[in-house]
Amino acid sequence: MMTRVAVIGAGPCGLAQLHAFASDSEASSPSAPEVVCYEKQSDWGGLWNYDWRTGLDEHGEPCHASMYRYLWSNGPKECLEFADYGFEEHFGKPIASFPPREVLYDYIIGRAKRSGFRDQIRFNHAVRRVSRSAGGGFTVTAHDQANDTDTSEDFDHVVVSTGHFSIPNMPHYPGYETFGGTLMHAHDFRDAVQFSGRDV
Repeated sequence: MMTRVAVIGAGPCGLAQLHAFASDSEASSPSAPEVVCYEKQSDWGGLWNYDWRTGLDEHGEPCHASMYRYLWSNGPKECLEFADYGFEEHFGKPIASFPPREVLYDYIIGRAKRSGFRDQIRFNHAVRRVSRSAGGGFTVTAHDQANDTDTSEDFDHVVVSTGHFSIPNMPHYPGYETFGGTLMHAHDFRDAVQFSGRDV
């Protein structure tokens, strides 16, 4: 019986896991595991996806992305580079050490495309529950947001790669309830246009 593996999330960590399965020397053998990835967004990239939405997305789910339009990396690319796929290989030329968001996103997705596992990802599928199954594995229940249906499937292993920046932690201070201005968590910041000409 074939081993089944569920990967939850197609952001950088989930994509790295999918890449590892695809790169395995036994990946094309009959004994290779069947891998299914669940991604609640409509595209891969996780937190590196830029989305103008804040609060809830078009399906009523909390917006995962914390990305803002003009973000630049605060770490050098030399510390972010994949060992098997360099920035220079991807772009065909050297690039600056601190690239903007779009460049990092393109690089991450370039490696994923080269690995050829996109057909293993079920986009617009939000995992609702993971529970132990009777056989010792796991039952994954996901909501297909495009068709508004729920499905449950059994897996031998589950890799949780959902990220840890998708739900903002808003500290509470006395006076929030009576403050007359706008309170915004960095998770919901997309650009500074709305603050133009104002005291902040």
